[in-house]
Amino acid sequence: MKTRFILGAIPAMALLLALGVTPAWAIDAEQEALAKGLEIAQERKRRDMGWQDAEAAMVMLLRNRYGTTSEREMRVMTLEVQDDGDKSLIVFDTPRDINGTALLTYAHVVGADDQWLFMPALKRVKRIASKNKSGPFVGSDFAYEDMVSFEVSKFTHRFLRDETLEGIDYFVVEQVPLDGLSGYTRQVLWLDQEHLRVMRAEFYDKKSAVVKELVLSDYQQHLEHYWRAHQLQMKNMQTGSETTLTVNSMRFKTGLSDSDFSRSSLKRIR
Repeated sequence: MKTRFILGAIPAMALLLALGVTPAWAIDAEQEALAKGLEIAQERKRRDMGWQDAEAAMVMLLRNRYGTTSEREMRVMTLEVQDDGDKSLIVFDTPRDINGTALLTYAHVVGADDQWLFMPALKRVKRIASKNKSGPFVGSDFAYEDMVSFEVSKFTHRFLRDETLEGIDYFVVEQVPLDGLSGYTRQVLWLDQEHLRVMRAEFYDKKSAVVKELVLSDYQQHLEHYWRAHQLQMKNMQTGSETTLTVNSMRFKTGLSDSDFSRSSLKRIR
């Protein structure tokens, strides 16, 4: 009798789904997954609050599908904003043809983020339109939208599963961008359960295919509290190219202020 009951329930379940009727247990499971996903995202954000500002010297290494490489040196300045998203300024120092190029970003908790690109050759500041934020950042495998601080309210969050890889326990979580102009339909993140550090991320396009994969490594702790990956490798799964960002040095609480992140300051960058 038990076997008949189980086998008989399968067609009934299929019929309910075909009719657009979602079983109560499925609704409860989905709500639980969303609640746990949001809880993980909020805790991840909470643990990374209070650092005030930071400066980093980095190297960007670009490699195309044929193995040809090129290297750029850059400076990254970031300002923590208590009542909104963070502000950041990326300035390229080498090579000569990109020297002085700078990206200024104002992330927002609500609404579209603001980004401006200064191109010294043209001596003008160009605003990055929302529809263009999925485009490649200065020819790399990172998009403009990848250069924005993580804000919980910009996504829906869903816990997918626990997973253990090479002896490390992970939360696997899905993030779905709420911005319809995002170049990604969803992102799947692997966060280590001890520190909630993102160790790997998959980015999906509008065809539900993995378009890019990001691996974060060489995590180091700063101010005895804040973890930062000192190497980030973004692979484009469709073109075969990859971009690696390596942090050579990083300092916190250097005294940066709002005035260091103004649009007018872009043209004065050295």
